[in-house]
Amino acid sequence: MLRVVVESAKGLPKKKVGTPDPIVSVIFREKKKTKSIDNELNPVWNEILEFELKGQALDSSSYIDVIVKDYETIGKDNLRQRLARSSKSRHRLANKPQDFQVRVRIIEARQLPGNNVKPVVKVNVCGQTHRTRIKRGNNPFYDEMFFYNVHMLPSDLFEQNISFRVYNSYSLRADSLMGEFKHCVMRKWLLLSDPEESSSSAKGYLKVTLFVVGVGDEPPQVENRESSDDQDDIEHNLLLPAGVTLRWATLSLKVYRAEDIPQDDAFVQSMKEFFGGEENKKNLVDPFLEARFAGKKLCTQIIEKNANPEWNQVLNLQVKFPSMCERIKLTVFDDRLTGNDAVGTTYLNLAKIASSGGEIEVNTGESEVGFLPVFGPCYVNLYGSPREFTGLPDPYEDLNHGKGEGVAYRGRVLIELSTKLEGKTDKTVDAIPNDDLLVVQKYQRRRKYCLCAVFHSASMLQEPGEPIQFEVSIGNYGNKLDTTCKPLASTTQYSCAVFDNHYYYLPWAGTKPVVVVTSYWEDISHRLDSVNILLYITNRLQSNLEEFKVAILAKVNDNQLVEVWLKLLNQLIEDLELSMPELEGRSNLTSLDFQIKKLRDGALATITQGARQMRQEASEIRDTVGDLESWLDKLTQLVEEPQNSMPDIIIWMLRGEKRVAYSRIPAHQILYSTYNEQACGQHCGKTQTVFLQYPMDKTKGLKVPVQVRVNMWLGLSAHEKKFNSYSEGTFSVFAELYENQAKVFGKWGTTGLVGRHKYSDVTGKLKLKQEYFMPPRGWEWEEDWFIDPEKLLTEADAGHTEFMDEVFQNETRFPGGEWKAASETYTDVNGEKSRSPGEFDCPPGWMWEDEWTVDDNRAVDDQWEYGVTIPPDDKPRSWVPAEKVYHVHRRRRLVRPRKRGALPAGTAVERRDQGDPEGWEFSSLIGWKFHSKERSSDTFRRRRWRRKMAPENRLGASAIFQLEGALGIDTEEKGSKTDATKMFGANTPTVSCSFHSFMYHLRVYVYQARNLASMDKDSFSPYAHVSFLHLSKTTEKLQSTLNPTWDQTLIFNNVEIYGDPQNLATRPPDVVVEFYDHDQVGKDELLGRSVCRPLVKLDPGMDQTPKLLWYPILQKGQQAGEALMAAEIILKEKTSESDLPLFPPKRAENLYMVPQGIRPVVQLTAQILAWGLRNMKPFQLASVSSPSLVVECGGQRVESAVIKNMKKSPNFPSSVLFIKVLLPKDEMYTPPIVLKVIDHRPFGRKPVVGQCTISTLEQFRCDPYVITAEGAMSSKALLAAAPFKHVSINMDDETRPLLEAQEKETVDWWSKFYASMGDQEKCGPYLKKGYDTLKVYNCGLEDVPEFKGLTDFCDTFKLLRGKNEDGDDDPTVVGEFKGSFKVYPLSDDPGVALPPRQFRELPDSGPQECLVRIYIVRAIDLQPKDNNGRCDPYIKISLRNNTIDDRDHYLPNTTNPVFGMFEMTCFLPQDKDLRISVYDYDLLTRDEKVGETVIDLENRFLSRYNSYCGIPQTYCSGINQWRDQLKPSQILENLARMKGLSKPRSEDNGTSMMFSGKEYRLADFGTREIHQHLGPPSERLCLHVLRTQGLVPEHVETRTLHSSFQPNLSQDNLKSIGIPGPPFDITPRKPKFFLRAVIWNTTDVTLDETSITGENMSDIYVKWMPGMEEDKQKTDVHYRSLDGDGNFNWRFVFEFEYLPAEQLCLVSKKEHFWSLDNTEFRIPPKLIVQIWDNDKFSLDDYLTVELDLRKLVSPAKTPEKCSMDMMDVADISSTNKKEQTKSLFAQKSVRGWWPCSIEQDGKKVVGGKVEMTLEIVNETEADERPAGKGRDEPNMNPKLDPPRPETSFFWFTNPCKTMKFIVWRRFKWVFIGLIILIIVVLFLAILLYSLPNYISMKIVKP
Repeated sequence: MLRVVVESAKGLPKKKVGTPDPIVSVIFREKKKTKSIDNELNPVWNEILEFELKGQALDSSSYIDVIVKDYETIGKDNLRQRLARSSKSRHRLANKPQDFQVRVRIIEARQLPGNNVKPVVKVNVCGQTHRTRIKRGNNPFYDEMFFYNVHMLPSDLFEQNISFRVYNSYSLRADSLMGEFKHCVMRKWLLLSDPEESSSSAKGYLKVTLFVVGVGDEPPQVENRESSDDQDDIEHNLLLPAGVTLRWATLSLKVYRAEDIPQDDAFVQSMKEFFGGEENKKNLVDPFLEARFAGKKLCTQIIEKNANPEWNQVLNLQVKFPSMCERIKLTVFDDRLTGNDAVGTTYLNLAKIASSGGEIEVNTGESEVGFLPVFGPCYVNLYGSPREFTGLPDPYEDLNHGKGEGVAYRGRVLIELSTKLEGKTDKTVDAIPNDDLLVVQKYQRRRKYCLCAVFHSASMLQEPGEPIQFEVSIGNYGNKLDTTCKPLASTTQYSCAVFDNHYYYLPWAGTKPVVVVTSYWEDISHRLDSVNILLYITNRLQSNLEEFKVAILAKVNDNQLVEVWLKLLNQLIEDLELSMPELEGRSNLTSLDFQIKKLRDGALATITQGARQMRQEASEIRDTVGDLESWLDKLTQLVEEPQNSMPDIIIWMLRGEKRVAYSRIPAHQILYSTYNEQACGQHCGKTQTVFLQYPMDKTKGLKVPVQVRVNMWLGLSAHEKKFNSYSEGTFSVFAELYENQAKVFGKWGTTGLVGRHKYSDVTGKLKLKQEYFMPPRGWEWEEDWFIDPEKLLTEADAGHTEFMDEVFQNETRFPGGEWKAASETYTDVNGEKSRSPGEFDCPPGWMWEDEWTVDDNRAVDDQWEYGVTIPPDDKPRSWVPAEKVYHVHRRRRLVRPRKRGALPAGTAVERRDQGDPEGWEFSSLIGWKFHSKERSSDTFRRRRWRRKMAPENRLGASAIFQLEGALGIDTEEKGSKTDATKMFGANTPTVSCSFHSFMYHLRVYVYQARNLASMDKDSFSPYAHVSFLHLSKTTEKLQSTLNPTWDQTLIFNNVEIYGDPQNLATRPPDVVVEFYDHDQVGKDELLGRSVCRPLVKLDPGMDQTPKLLWYPILQKGQQAGEALMAAEIILKEKTSESDLPLFPPKRAENLYMVPQGIRPVVQLTAQILAWGLRNMKPFQLASVSSPSLVVECGGQRVESAVIKNMKKSPNFPSSVLFIKVLLPKDEMYTPPIVLKVIDHRPFGRKPVVGQCTISTLEQFRCDPYVITAEGAMSSKALLAAAPFKHVSINMDDETRPLLEAQEKETVDWWSKFYASMGDQEKCGPYLKKGYDTLKVYNCGLEDVPEFKGLTDFCDTFKLLRGKNEDGDDDPTVVGEFKGSFKVYPLSDDPGVALPPRQFRELPDSGPQECLVRIYIVRAIDLQPKDNNGRCDPYIKISLRNNTIDDRDHYLPNTTNPVFGMFEMTCFLPQDKDLRISVYDYDLLTRDEKVGETVIDLENRFLSRYNSYCGIPQTYCSGINQWRDQLKPSQILENLARMKGLSKPRSEDNGTSMMFSGKEYRLADFGTREIHQHLGPPSERLCLHVLRTQGLVPEHVETRTLHSSFQPNLSQDNLKSIGIPGPPFDITPRKPKFFLRAVIWNTTDVTLDETSITGENMSDIYVKWMPGMEEDKQKTDVHYRSLDGDGNFNWRFVFEFEYLPAEQLCLVSKKEHFWSLDNTEFRIPPKLIVQIWDNDKFSLDDYLTVELDLRKLVSPAKTPEKCSMDMMDVADISSTNKKEQTKSLFAQKSVRGWWPCSIEQDGKKVVGGKVEMTLEIVNETEADERPAGKGRDEPNMNPKLDPPRPETSFFWFTNPCKTMKFIVWRRFKWVFIGLIILIIVVLFLAILLYSLPNYISMKIVKP
């Protein structure tokens, strides 16, 4: 059984409404819950939940899910909700290449494998590699910071991996590698693994911090190095997503097949044709698919010459899961000779096809909460560049690689993805088994879909040129270029554009072109229905939420607000109850469908529950916005459908044959569904406005190619009858051809048709004949061919009420001759031949307004403009207004205005039928421009023949879906090689739809715009241009303002719109308002575009009035201001005008104002404090010397006095301005205040040298009758105005010098600093003495919220100037204005006296001399500028021309330097900017700037917060000497005067005081005489009162240094101004320590040598090396230890600098022998004791023990108790470590036994034990108790005696000992035996030797 004890929780996040009732659910195979606890943020449950294991053992993959929830409410993990909320505040990254900085800090590594390793870490980011220093040991400490500066797209940056490789520097092999990417990782451990063996165990851990900073981001606060670093819980801090173990997973991507791959090899094709090869457009593509994920890539096989390849392969990607990488990138390539070409790219986003669970609970108690990545089988579509192939490089190549939005469909791929955990696959690429291929067949079943699009209007065309045509395609169906599908009626007829005074439009009038496309796709309606329902809910919630926010902004009363809010909630709850489609029984179901359905249902249920609860319980409805937004976010996430296999619909605009602009519309938006009304797409069968865009538009929509209103319907052909209910108008289908004739010798005939056919299509290029047309299947001819001239006569005056006929009169001459009439005297503007003025007739229904006149309002001299012809042209290309001798051509423009008269009934018909009785249209050239009446210059004519078709047996509009295929082709030319693409679409039937027209009346109310982006340096004259369908008007031009208030109503009187008014009411056409800057010379520049939806009134009597709202003005996709406007369309009854609303009042001829009831209500006034100008940059190369300020607001303007001389005094002579201006009461409508600085130059020139816009006045509103301190002034400035008296502060204290000397030892300024930081260990006895601390701010003083940026006296506003010279769009800052505003209402009654003045008692504005002290305490994480990852910083401080350069005192090789104090004088306000820069010292090259920070001293000086010199806690002498030049009592008096209070009165000998109506007593502040430095009680009491007034305390601030590239570093400083007390001493402290280690004995040392006689023995010595390799010390050698014991009695003495503050040693040494300076390293104080075997020849072997002096493992008292378990206590994850380890710095001395380890077979085992005494002494103790190294003198504390027993010896110095110990002990009997043996042998030898002698003797001598 598994028992889970749920004890308690802490610090749960608060809800918006009430406190939560927490409940815990634990999921392990099943789900159990605790009881809920009401209203508690720190609940205690103490419940036991038991789970039956049912005999199944737990394994490494078992886990439990613990979810804390709020009972009965939004069942979303609260933490999750918080995260979702906070992520919104981060600004979105613009998708353009930009600067980023990746910072990686390598802190330390642990548990690296191997003996005696020297690890080095290499970090690779974005192709740049940095490496750390080489360290020694298995747990190296690096603490090094790397900076990588990159310039790339954010999306590319997020694709990058960061790899950390740890190498052993001996054997340079990659020991481990791991790739992750995260935005910010603070002090996390990375698990290292072997790159070769994926399944092997961990190879150690590396601790890093890394984050990415964009331009303008602040880096996260530097992490505080907690003292518990070593107890870091690696397992819990491992860089893994929460609660999940990292496992190996195999993503199996099955790639079945692809289709519609475009045929790319046009180059090879053309080569074949060139050499006479057979033209064959089939399958010239060799595709393969590449999948990339987390740095790995796999490819399928290449299938040659096949546009529909079947790969049937599975790609197995092995990855660690869950991964930090988000998406799998799939690219189809075409294998080429010249390198692979990308066909298209798509991404599978893992976040969308997997869920980690935990958010949503399943009420059924099922245990699967999340699901692994799964997808398909499903097609994914590829999009990329348009498909016109040539051999040339494709300009849109990038689109095929997935960069930017693809503009054309490029095929689709059928894939399936599944994920297996823990599995290991043999093959990375494998074939798919046949069973799977059979299963996937059913996912390829197609059904027929029908798409119909009716084009209602095409307007806002830019440059029309050739005629325009639209093409609609879905997939390859309908694409003109594609020859694989049947031709369809997918293009509109070509038509010529007509000018509307500003843009062009297509004059379709009542006959709208229709496009019909049929296609075949899989039926995935169950997915798209869900998407549409969710979109419906989301869109309703979004629009209601917008309305709710606007209501909050507009400050409507509570009842109305509640009404809006309740409507929002009720609609949301009602929408959420819509049922989602069930999946059972549907085709194409995948497992992801079920998972997503479950996810969606759960999320909708929780939102419903939350909404219901909110409706009942919410108390403050304004606070619910956050929750509503998070629901909206959640819904938006749910909408995304990863398995959308239906391609987008693409609308292309073609100009002539060229594709110009496109728009992609997702199919689901127009898809019809039978499920319910909400499941139909939001635009299904409804008219929508589409702005097309240029492919890969660099200007991001600066120009709109065309605005189209189109009504689209897409549905299964099984449902096509349903289309009838959606369609309006009557559809008609025609076949058409054109009869062409030319005029030769005055006769019309076919002989002169050069290159044209007698009968052709509209382009004239394709030969057609009436006989060969065949109706498609299911259709029949309804009547015979008839002549039908185009109704859409492209006469230029169509649709206008006023028109100007124009003609140009041309003359020529020989150079220097007389002007004569040209051969073509009269032409149009393009030089084409035109009629003479006498030939122009006034058309019926029009009246001439004037005679022909010469237009001289142009660039002409005395009517004419001149030009030169350059052959081969016969007309000039450009014209100039001044005549020169060489000009041979001139022309002038004749114009004659005419106006449309009131049409008598019936004339309209007559107008249409005029023209040629035989239906001919005429043209002067074989081109496009035709007119209906013959002119003498015409040489070509044509007429249109049409034949109507009708469906055989179908009724209703849906019959048009039967039109598939062409109408038959000219059979004579079948054999010839006509290009199939030319044939396509040329003979498809034309479908059109005719509508009735209605007359409307449109009013557009343009009130004002704000914050327009200026385009010119000098003048801005903005005007608004309003386009509505084919009509346009402009507002008046306003001079030099970026916040124009036009207050104008534009009235469009007769607007003819075709179609049903009811449909128009639901989807009215948009009013497009474009803002231009009018230039005297050159073209008007576009400032931006805004789209406003008009209110439709079908009945003029409706009492609804449009509301003015702010609409964003967009330029290049960026917001460039806002416009306040509204619009309404009123349906005009046929008869009278009387029903229309009254015309608004006129301001001038034809200038109507915005009427009452719509315009804002006004009444307010403003007062301005204009203090001065600072840092003005030169304008037009001359410095700004005599500026004045102009303030404009709401059309009013006031100017200040002129500053006589900027250099001497940059403040305004008189500071207060009064402007009485009518401002709207409603804050939403207030116009901005515009500040302009004008320079008074010689000769009366007054250029605007800078301007600033203040958009919101909310912060400046005030009640004029309340006295606030802000209007008054600071004590400091008053003091400056008074005459200077030297204030000396004396405190009688004779005993001071003596005391101070003693104190200096233990207490310095750093003690105070550390005490304030809360660092107890570093500050010594400081706090115990009761001294005061200072305040440490983690930001600059200006950023501390309670001091309001020190702008209480006056704000600083940046002055800008328009576009800068480089053409950048960012305006340049050219100076600063200091001042403030007060805005308050004035009474309408003139009898009421004016309220009191707001700005009183202003300080003297003349210059004042001050003394500035800058304490630069330290810098943190400077950006390294040297190659070694360090820098050599020094400080440079400048105040205008006064500079302190501290280059001689640079600090070598550090990124965290400590600087010191600097002092300088300055004059305010001229020298107000204090610039503190940090530079990097370089010996040979130029010093580089690391960064700088700027402090505005004037703000500190003038602020009422006393920020020039902080208020300390106590008034005393000694170390915390009072430093202000005023005593506390004087400061308090000034404060009282400033706040308008009576002077403070003190009583009882200064121990109590009355101030501001309150009594303060010294006793209340609890100030006892704690130390002997305190000052007199009365002053101390004043100080305590001051400290309650919210003034700036004595402080240290942290300021970020900004470099020209990126934000880098923080640094602290204090300032004081005036005549202060003595300065602080802030020099850094570096205490010296001595470590004395006495090595007494060793024992149990592994003996690893064998002597000749078989004895084990080892030579031993000991040394220390913690980063101080030079200072290693050895003991003497204990030779030939036979039992592993060694006796030493040897002392090591190490001197080191230790920073108790940071608990690190400071080591200063040269990094390389060639280095110039010593580098300071900070390393942990570790003692490494090694026992070596002293080998003469081979390398020494050693055993080692590593002891951290900060957390010393307690030693064992006896060798027996000493084991490796002791050291395991120091292992990372132990909890009870505190008791077992102590700091040697606290304990001072310790003696005992420690084990030394050696690695055997990958495990650490005891290799020996060492007995030591460790002692730490500081300098004074070292002097008192001296001790020598080794056994040298002074050999004391303690005295060490030579220790050796007899066993230790050397063989040639004591041979006898050698004999005795080694030989005799073991070989005694052998020796004795040998001696006896030798004696016996000798005896025998002598015997043998002498025997013969004896025998012979015996024989000879008997």
